[in-house]
Amino acid sequence: METLDEKANGAPPMDIDEPVSVRDHEAFAAKNMPDLGHDVKEFKVFTWKLTGWKKLDKKLTSSEFDCGGHRWRILLFPFGNSNAPPNDTVSVYLDYADPKRAPEGWHACAQFALVISNPHDPTIYTVSHAHHRFIAEECDWGFTRFSELRKLFTIQEGHSRPTIEDECADVSVFVRVLEDPTGVLWHNFVNYDSKKETGYVGLKNQGATCYMNSLLQSLFCTRYFRKAVYEIPTEEERPTESVALALQRVFYHLQTSDQPVGTTELTKSFGWTSLDSFLQHDVQEFNRVLQDKLESKMKGTKAEGAIAKLFVGKMKSYIKCVNVDFESSRIEEFNDLQLNVKGMKNLYDSFRDYVAVETLNGENKYQAEGYGLQDAKKGIIFQSFPPVLHLQLKRFEYDVQRDAMVKINDRHEFPFEIDLSEFLDETADRSKPWVYKLHGVLVHSGDLHGGHYFACIKPDAASRWLKFDDDRVTPVTDREVLEENYGGEILNGVPPTLQRNQVRSMKRFSNAYMLVYIREAVMDEVLPPFKEEDTPAHLKRRLDEERLQVEAKRREREEQHLFLTAKVITDETFSHHEGFDLASFDEKNWPPSELPTFRVLKTETYNVFKARVAQHFNYPENQIRLWVLVNRQNKTVRPDTHIPENEPTLTVDVIRNNMAARQTDLRLYLDVIPDLSKPELPQGTIMVFLKHFDTSKQTLHGIGKCYAQRNAKIGDLVPTINERMRWTPGTPLKLYEEIKPGMIELMKPKLTFSQSEIQDGDVICFQVDLSEKEIHDLEIQGLYSNPIQFYDFLQNRVMIVFRPKIDSDHDAPEFSLVLSKKQTYDTMAVKVAEYLRDLKRSLNQSIAEIISPSYTSPSTTVILYEKLDVSIVELETKRSLKVIWTGIHNREESTHTFLLPKTSMVHELADHLSKQVTLSTNGQGSGKIRVFEVSKDGKTQKEFTGSEMIGNIPDPVELYAEEIPWEELEADDADKVISVFHFSKEVQRTHGVPFKFVVKPGERFADTKKRLQARIGASDKDFARFRFALIQAVTFKQPSYIEDDDNIYEHKFAPEDVLGLDHVDKSGKTRTGTGEKAIVIRG
Repeated sequence: METLDEKANGAPPMDIDEPVSVRDHEAFAAKNMPDLGHDVKEFKVFTWKLTGWKKLDKKLTSSEFDCGGHRWRILLFPFGNSNAPPNDTVSVYLDYADPKRAPEGWHACAQFALVISNPHDPTIYTVSHAHHRFIAEECDWGFTRFSELRKLFTIQEGHSRPTIEDECADVSVFVRVLEDPTGVLWHNFVNYDSKKETGYVGLKNQGATCYMNSLLQSLFCTRYFRKAVYEIPTEEERPTESVALALQRVFYHLQTSDQPVGTTELTKSFGWTSLDSFLQHDVQEFNRVLQDKLESKMKGTKAEGAIAKLFVGKMKSYIKCVNVDFESSRIEEFNDLQLNVKGMKNLYDSFRDYVAVETLNGENKYQAEGYGLQDAKKGIIFQSFPPVLHLQLKRFEYDVQRDAMVKINDRHEFPFEIDLSEFLDETADRSKPWVYKLHGVLVHSGDLHGGHYFACIKPDAASRWLKFDDDRVTPVTDREVLEENYGGEILNGVPPTLQRNQVRSMKRFSNAYMLVYIREAVMDEVLPPFKEEDTPAHLKRRLDEERLQVEAKRREREEQHLFLTAKVITDETFSHHEGFDLASFDEKNWPPSELPTFRVLKTETYNVFKARVAQHFNYPENQIRLWVLVNRQNKTVRPDTHIPENEPTLTVDVIRNNMAARQTDLRLYLDVIPDLSKPELPQGTIMVFLKHFDTSKQTLHGIGKCYAQRNAKIGDLVPTINERMRWTPGTPLKLYEEIKPGMIELMKPKLTFSQSEIQDGDVICFQVDLSEKEIHDLEIQGLYSNPIQFYDFLQNRVMIVFRPKIDSDHDAPEFSLVLSKKQTYDTMAVKVAEYLRDLKRSLNQSIAEIISPSYTSPSTTVILYEKLDVSIVELETKRSLKVIWTGIHNREESTHTFLLPKTSMVHELADHLSKQVTLSTNGQGSGKIRVFEVSKDGKTQKEFTGSEMIGNIPDPVELYAEEIPWEELEADDADKVISVFHFSKEVQRTHGVPFKFVVKPGERFADTKKRLQARIGASDKDFARFRFALIQAVTFKQPSYIEDDDNIYEHKFAPEDVLGLDHVDKSGKTRTGTGEKAIVIRG
């Protein structure tokens, strides 16, 4: 029984202030059923008359009625259903009649009101309303606690009679079955299949990559772009290192997969870490960086020029004199347009604002070359729009009062179709209409500090609108595309005319921030039908192979319970093993041994399995026997007994369960029979394993096995060992028993194996007997003189990976050392110093304390190190500072590191720097050095006076230094020294290093530019692409771009006003505002 509490969904039972009759169906529905904004398929009212209420059954249903093509009925529990306290409530529901006969996958979206009313006075009633998507799993919906019985049987305040009178009442239901054009209205999305419902699949969100997902889906649906990406040659590339290949793979999976597609491979190809996937970035910046990267990959291929062809338009900036025939203009390309939202009613207004003409007159007249000061018109006009037009709506702006960025949630309308011809220059090509159709709406839901991104896209002219929301794709209505993304105010989702009580208006926090329009005249070219041959054959082949591998692994996982793993120790693997037992299996601080491994069906017979093993190791079957290793109580893993050869029905699963019950896998020792004429061992024979501790090499390795009689003496092993090691007969040895970790004991040679309690699979370690002097010489070097000490080291050993703290330090390698947890930091430092000369001092902790606690359980520990150029003692009294030298031409030339006493002054730092850099010799520089920081916004220098003590400079700090130009030192009172910074398209996207520049009175900007070019040492080719703008801090306006005939000296510079150089950043070091991380794509 699906239930609904009226307080949670819908209105509570209502006290009636204005009498409305239940029998006045339209008025009653208007009062009690708010308009939900959906088209109504059919409206029906059904009334069920009841008498003898107190004698009614506990559960009863009304007769059925039709509404909206479905059969319905009322389900009533006159005294409450089983979930409610008995006899004190009424439970009533709208029930879908006979859902089993309905077609598979049926659903019905209904809004309804359930009413119990007085049969004699229909203005006395109790009502509750709700809405629900009726499906097979939820085929009834209503109110468990519709009303208390006593309230229905008693006269309530304001009424003259009770609702249930003389045990009679009318139970009515008002039903609106609603149209569901998308098929997903009020869907719970349990078992929802995007591919089946829409033909498309979503993208998985890695943490905060919804902004990227929405753009990628838009680009994927731009089929000309997808085809161009596929044309980039990537056969020899790796997906985690190549953006082009990784994007091709994402697009192919979006085409072919029936499950949401992952983007981890793609972000790895960008060079991003998992942390980058949890940072939201600006979509516009991400789009630009991605397209720049792809454009460079397309050069020299079939796809070259595709991005410019699709996304690049042209605009003209001009100043035209009113009274004389003079015009100054320049043509620029654009990939997207940023349009104002604040103060704009709709998209047309935003375009009109963009091309609005500014009049230059009065004190602001234009200095026209050859004509003097003139009244003029200044503005922008478009020469052409690209086939695919990306419009960035400026939802995020700087608020002067708050001194912060804010989100603009104002209402801003945009149409399905827009004619942009009125914004074109009169010289533009008008042979085809400039009508654009809406193709995509990228939406941000939330505020400045976070939120969610999704996209509404119409993949082609014949398709319906779809909502791409991370891993889910659903159909949407036109209202959901337009009205719900305009922004502005809403009245709790209900039109004001139908509000019972006026409620406060609420801002919509979901609104469009990027629009994609496609020119109607080239729609077929931009969105052509996608053909099989458009997908590169190598990509299809590669991904199909990977899909088969994934499928095979999946099948392997599913069938895992049918198999077990058998690991086989051989004399060869034993000879390479350095540790306890015959191999490492489950040691906490040491990786397991690499052993030959077999995947075996549990039902496979031992004879079949043995034949496989013999074939693998190239032995005749009758020359091997397999011993099962067991977990002994003392925590060792040793061969216990060999598997019987005379039971043909014995399976590997039975062997594992009966002979090695406490193990998940089967661990075996391959015993090669040395003499086939004697396959069976004599009675009383035991098999022991020998290890040699070599004091000179400080190693412990397996030598193999040997057979001995239980009643033989331990000392009888000495000649056997000397012969096997090819030592001189009679070489004195010491023998030790490896009982368990932490218990290694010297053996008595005169005792027998039986007296020493030696059994099959035991390990005996031997070493050459040393003199007292040899022992002393070893121990004074910190080396181990016997196996007991070495086994103690093995028990406490840990492999530590040492990695340079600074990734870019090419002189510092990554390496690993095996150390004992009992050793100290100083001992570790000495060991590391064999690779490196110095390590920063720390408390002399033990290594066990340094690597603990380990919250994960890796088999290796990683320690970061830093290679220093000075002793540790010297470092503690001095300050290490890194200075980036930008020379006389404002470019990062070199980096210099200094270690100076903390009491040194900044001017002393400048003196040291002057001895390491080359100052200018062309007369442009003064020979004096300025040391400075860059302000957080990247627009100005924070200059040091020179008298600051370097120990007092806050850490961390990024210091810059430059040679001060003569021009600045010689500037007189009439000159102005201003700040200049570099940015790319938006003033927030700063890059490079800001610098100071002298502005001279009466100088045309054309001449100022020549001095600027000389100041930064830019080539004519590069400098031709620069644009120049005044940025005023007071108004925080958009950049005010400067023309050649302007005179910027006349601008009244406030302290924060700066000159901006707008040009492409080639450094990859773009800043995007305080605390934000620039988007970098490396692959």
